[in-house]
Amino acid sequence: MANISKEEVKHVAKLARLAITEEESEKFAGQLGAIIQFAEQLNELDASDVKPTTHALHMVNVLREDEPKEGLDRELMMKNVKEHEAGQVKVPSILE
Repeated sequence: MANISKEEVKHVAKLARLAITEEESEKFAGQLGAIIQFAEQLNELDASDVKPTTHALHMVNVLREDEPKEGLDRELMMKNVKEHEAGQVKVPSILE
């Protein structure tokens, strides 16, 4: 088992702003040691032929293709605009 001291656990708890008791620090030291020991076992595996992945599951884009479509008719749209100038919608200024 990897050696994680109670003092290291208390230090990490302090950094995370967690209040833990003496019993909890002892318990967490053992649990964290077991986790680190398990992670070290993974280093023993030969993963040279394993391709790197960005996701555990094969993901497929389910969105539709981006195809150009006819937009709004400018003359019809401008009928609903309060103010316009040179064929463009005039909006209030937000920067002063």
